Amino acid sequence: MHIYSFEKLDVWQLSRAFRKDIYQLASKFPKEETFGLTSQIKRSVSSIGACLAEGSGKITAKDKAHYTNMAYTTTLETLNHIIAAMDLDYISESEYLLQRIKIEAITTKLSALRKSQILR
Repeated sequence: MHIYSFEKLDVWQLSRAFRKDIYQLASKFPKEETFGLTSQIKRSVSSIGACLAEGSGKITAKDKAHYTNMAYTTTLETLNHIIAAMDLDYISESEYLLQRIKIEAITTKLSALRKSQILR
């Protein structure tokens, strides 16, 4: 089986694990949030890896960097949703802090990847 370039990225692997964590957290949100915060956080966390996958298929370094930047912004969007979940008492502060550490690891790697793409 062929392994695509995005699958080899550490940051994609982190985003994949992070997506699973967020889906598990979101499953505990109230039912009335199904079409609100639950849906939004699932979409944003899924977009992180999806942007990396889509960007890996682009030809130019500029295009690849654009999709890496989109992955970065959707990571920040996910952070905003996690903050909202904490503010609404859907998750504890300790759950929030754990996810925040994961977000910082992802954004650090995304920044480094984007920088390497721009310098090409």
